Amino acid sequence: MSDLVRKAAENLTAVRRSKPLIHNITNFVVMNTTANALLACGASPVMAHAENEVEEMAAFAGALVLNIGTLTDSWVASMLKAGRKATELGKPIVLDPVGSGATRLRTDAARSILAGTRVSVVRGNASEILSLSGQAAAIRGVDSCDSVGDAARVAGQLALELGVTLAITGPTDLVTDGRRTLFVEGGHALMPCVTGTGCTASALVGAFHAVDPDPVSAAATALAFFGLAGERAGARAEGPGSFQVHLLDALYAITPEELAAGCRIREERHV
Repeated sequence: MSDLVRKAAENLTAVRRSKPLIHNITNFVVMNTTANALLACGASPVMAHAENEVEEMAAFAGALVLNIGTLTDSWVASMLKAGRKATELGKPIVLDPVGSGATRLRTDAARSILAGTRVSVVRGNASEILSLSGQAAAIRGVDSCDSVGDAARVAGQLALELGVTLAITGPTDLVTDGRRTLFVEGGHALMPCVTGTGCTASALVGAFHAVDPDPVSAAATALAFFGLAGERAGARAEGPGSFQVHLLDALYAITPEELAAGCRIREERHV
C-alpha cells in the first residue's frame, strides 16, 4: 500500500473521529448540498457569512472554505475578514474561485483573497485556475472551456508564485504545489450534470485539510474520496437526480478500508 493510499484512509478515519467544524462562506446555490456532503463524510458544517460574526466562527473552525459563487461586495469583505483571522490563527483556508475569469468582480475577489490571506489550497476548474495566472481563460458563466491539460502546463509555476497548492479538477484531477504533482483518477460522467459538485469537492478538501496539515495530501486524498463516491453513485443512478442522492449515500457509506482499496493517486516528482 502506497503512503498516499494509506494517508487517504487515515484522513477519512480522522475526519469521522474528530468531526471538524468547517466554516463555509459559500454561495446560495450550494449551501444545502455542501452542508449535507460534509455531514455525510463525518465533518460538521457551518455556513456563516455575516461580517460581524465571521471572525468568531473562523476561530472555532478547523478549516475555512471560501467560495465566490454568488458574490456581493459585502461577502468579499466577510471573506477577507474571516481569512485574515484564519491566517492569524494558522487555520487552513481553501479557496474556490468560482467563475474567476468570467467577470472582473470574481477575478478581482479571488486575487484579493489570495493577496490578503494565507490560502492553503485553491480548488477550481482549469479555466478558473488559468484566470489566476493572468492568462486568458475560456469560460462560459462558471463552466470551464479549458482542460486540466491546458492548466497543467502553468500549474506548477503558478503554485510556486502564489505560494499555494492548486487542485484542478476534471476527468483526471491534478494537485500540485510546484514541487510535487499528484494525479487523481475517479468520478463519473454524471458529476457535471449536478450543480455544486465542484463546490462539494472544495468543502471536502477543507474537511480533510482540517485533519491533515499537508495541503497536497489533504487535497489529493479528499479528491480521491470524492471520486470514488462519484463512481459508486454513478453505478446506481438513473440520472442526475438519483445520482445526487446516491452520492450523499456513498460519502456516508465508504469505509476507510474501501477508500484505500479504491482510490487511485499517482505522483510525479519534480527535481
